[in-house]
Amino acid sequence: MKPITFEAWLAAHPYLESVGRFCREVEAAAEGITARASVPDWEDYEADFSSGVPLLKSLGAEVDLDAAGRAVADLVRSVAPRAPGGDAALADLPADGAAASRIVDWLLGEDTLAPAAPGLLRYLGWTAVAAYLSPVVGPYAAWRDEEKWLRAHCPTCGSLPAMAQLVGADPGRMRFLVCGCCGTRWQYSRTGCPFCESDAHRLASLAVEGEAGLRIDSCELCKGYLKTYDGGGDEAVLLADWTSLHLDVLALDRGLKRLAASLYDLEALLRGSPQR
Repeated sequence: MKPITFEAWLAAHPYLESVGRFCREVEAAAEGITARASVPDWEDYEADFSSGVPLLKSLGAEVDLDAAGRAVADLVRSVAPRAPGGDAALADLPADGAAASRIVDWLLGEDTLAPAAPGLLRYLGWTAVAAYLSPVVGPYAAWRDEEKWLRAHCPTCGSLPAMAQLVGADPGRMRFLVCGCCGTRWQYSRTGCPFCESDAHRLASLAVEGEAGLRIDSCELCKGYLKTYDGGGDEAVLLADWTSLHLDVLALDRGLKRLAASLYDLEALLRGSPQR
C-alpha cells in the first residue's frame, strides 16, 4: 500500500481542511526556528528519570527553558498576525525577554501566565517546543530504558497521552503512548488504562470503518479514551492528533472523556462537526 499523505487524508476528510492547512502552515514556520536544544548529560538526569521526573522538569537535565521560551515567542510573532485571536496571543508574551522560561513553565502546567488566548498560545507554544527539542528526541529515546519508565505520563514533558500505537506482532506486540503536546512516544502496558490504571478487563475498543487502522480504546471505569493507531508506516499522518479530531468528536458524543490535554478547540468541533 502507498503511504498516506496529508493531502490525501484531507481530501478524504474535507471537514479537517481548515485546521489541517493551518497546522501545516504552523509546522512549516516552526522549521525555521533556529534555536535548538543541546543533548543533556544523561548521567546527570538518570536519578530523576528513575524517579519518574520528566526531562523538562528535571534540574539535572538542565534543558534551557529560556531558549525554549524565546523559540515560542519567535513562532508566535511569526504566525499570530495571520491567525484568529493572534493579537491576543502576541499580547500574552512576557514583556521581559529574560523571563521567557515563564512561557514554557505555563505550558508545563504552572500559573506563570494568565493568557487571554490560551488555546492559540498553547498550540503555538508546544509546536515551537517540539521543534526546539528535535535534536534531543532521538538520543533520549536511544538512552532511556523503556522498561524502567512504563508510566502514564510523558517522559519528556509530563503530559498524559493523546494517542497510542500498537506495533509488532503477537506474542511480542507492544503499545506505545503518544504525547499530544511534545510528540514523544513511549512504551506502556499493552492493555492497562493510562488514566486510572484499571486492568485489561475494563477496556473496550471501537473500530472506525475506513479510518486506516485508527480506533478508539476506552476505559469502562473512568470513561477516558485513547485514539489508537493499529498499524505502521503512516505515523506522520495518523499520529498527528489533528488528523483524527473527528474521532474525538465521535468519542465525546458517546459520553467518553478526553483526559489528555488537547491543543485544539474540541468544543467548536462539537458545535460544527458534520458527524453530529
